[in-house]
Amino acid sequence: MKTITTTDALAAYCKAAKSHTYITVDTEFLRERTYYSKLCLIQLAMPGLTNDNAVIVDPLVDGISLEPLYELFRDTSVIKVFHAARQDLEIFFVDAKVLPQPLFDTQVAAMVCGFGEQVGYETLVRKLTNEGVDKSSRFTDWSRRPLTDAQKNYAISDVTHLRQIYEFLSAKLTETGRARWVSEELQVLLSSETYIVKPDQAWKRVKTRTTSSKFLALVKELAEFREEYAQRKNVPRNRVYKDDALVEIASNRPKTFEDLGRSRLLLREARRGEIAEGILAAVMRGVEMNPNVMPKPDRSREKMQVNPALADLLRVLLKSKTESAGVASKLIATAADLDAISAGIRDVPALTGWRAEVFGDDALRLCNGQIALTAQGVTVQIINLN
Repeated sequence: MKTITTTDALAAYCKAAKSHTYITVDTEFLRERTYYSKLCLIQLAMPGLTNDNAVIVDPLVDGISLEPLYELFRDTSVIKVFHAARQDLEIFFVDAKVLPQPLFDTQVAAMVCGFGEQVGYETLVRKLTNEGVDKSSRFTDWSRRPLTDAQKNYAISDVTHLRQIYEFLSAKLTETGRARWVSEELQVLLSSETYIVKPDQAWKRVKTRTTSSKFLALVKELAEFREEYAQRKNVPRNRVYKDDALVEIASNRPKTFEDLGRSRLLLREARRGEIAEGILAAVMRGVEMNPNVMPKPDRSREKMQVNPALADLLRVLLKSKTESAGVASKLIATAADLDAISAGIRDVPALTGWRAEVFGDDALRLCNGQIALTAQGVTVQIINLN
């Protein structure tokens, strides 16, 4: 098994890869102690049935540049195949503002092909290659050197089996005419906005029971400071202070370091120094925030007039449609989505794109009284009422 440790060797491998229609890619990284993922390993494989053309790239070696790989990522003649690509793509975007195109994510493709919701890599390997994956090195410190043979074998298997999985799913999508479905799903992964965390929007991830604008103003300022500090220092946001401590501070509105010292949930390191000063400044900004710019809770769905009977009919329709299409129902619509549709809300993902073809169009027809549902044996049939 070859390990690439120089820019020239990486460039030669990527040049050879450009003669193929696709290449499989995976990474190993650490994120427990940092805000941004620390890239520790990159695995690549060209098409084939052996490990001869699969390599491990060591990005921790002094002097190595990943630019040859990024050049390959920009080459639209070669499909870049990942499994559950979200975190891998974030690493490459943060490092070089590059996203691999065209992209194929086998987890997304597997969901579209009827393998269930968020199917794991090991499951696909077992089902599609009749082989197993050695999990002994799953929880390991990938930044330590030298790597053991067991670690290398585990890492390389993430891209060698992926070749067979990709070829099977790609053929299945062509056979079923669902390649466009996958392309639609991948647009989120290929959007730079997916990987840009805006500190001024961080408050929306904090769960609170209080939704008054004055309270949310404090939450917003505290969450924004935490996000900015975590990004600047490259530490996990929870190492600055956790959400429960943030909510406690927003409730108590401390004014002094002594006030902070009485917090039950705040980490000791956050009660002094730069973090403590940032907290007190954020609280002051939240208290003094102009009411006109205070964050407002989203109450759009609180006033929904859900039609329970129609929502139940939509659930029956969804179950019937997803069973016949062979896709997981949660991939199409959630229970909240069905309630929203029954209440007359139309800004729902289930009513757009390929989901509309599978379910959404008939869901609207059901809402408009254009179709009815009837049971015939173990199946549900649609009756046109026009």
